[in-house]
Amino acid sequence: MQPVGDEIDVKERFCAVLVPVEWNVDSTHSKVGFSVRHFFTPVEGSFDQYSAELVWDRENPANSVINTTIQVDSINTGNADRDGHLMTPDFFDAQTWPEITFRSTAVEAQGDDLLVTGDLTIKDVTRQVQMPVRLLGVQELAPEMQQMFGGIVEVASFEAELEVDRRDFGVGTGGWAETAVVGGPVTITIQIEANRR
Repeated sequence: MQPVGDEIDVKERFCAVLVPVEWNVDSTHSKVGFSVRHFFTPVEGSFDQYSAELVWDRENPANSVINTTIQVDSINTGNADRDGHLMTPDFFDAQTWPEITFRSTAVEAQGDDLLVTGDLTIKDVTRQVQMPVRLLGVQELAPEMQQMFGGIVEVASFEAELEVDRRDFGVGTGGWAETAVVGGPVTITIQIEANRR
C-alpha cells in the first residue's frame, strides 16, 4: 500500500533529517588564523584565501566531512616583508608547495560539539591531527529573512583550535629551524560561518 497525505510528508521530513547536508562556508564571516611566538611576543596572522567543504550530519556526526585547502601565498601577518620571507624556502617554500590541506578521516560527537580527526598536509609532510570543534550555534531563518539573504534557510557557526609544531612539517629550515627567534608551537584558530539553502 502506498502512503498518502500527511504520511508522505512525515516520511519525507524524516528522511531529510537523516541525509547529511552540504553547507556553504561564508568566507566573508569566517577566518583561518594562527599565532606563533617571535622571541617572547605572540605574532598573529591569517590565511585570507581558502576553500572548504563542509558536510554536516547532525543526527549522525560520523557521516560528516570537513575538507579545507589553503593558499599559502595568501598569508597575512600585517607586514609585507615578513609575509614575503615566509613564502621562501626558509619557511613554506610556496612556489614548490602552494597549498596547505586538511582532509577529515573521522568525525565524532562530543555532546553538541565535534572531535574531528584528519590528515594535515603542509609542504610534503602529512600528519594525523585531532581538532576539537565547538558548535557556537544554529539558527533557522524566518521566511522574510530567507528572502533577505538570498534563499538561505539556516546558519551555523563553528570554532576550532589546534596546536602543531611547525618543525614537524619542515616549516623553518637552516637557522630558522631553531626556536630562539620563531617559536616551534603554532596555534591555529578557525572560525567558520556556514549556511544551507
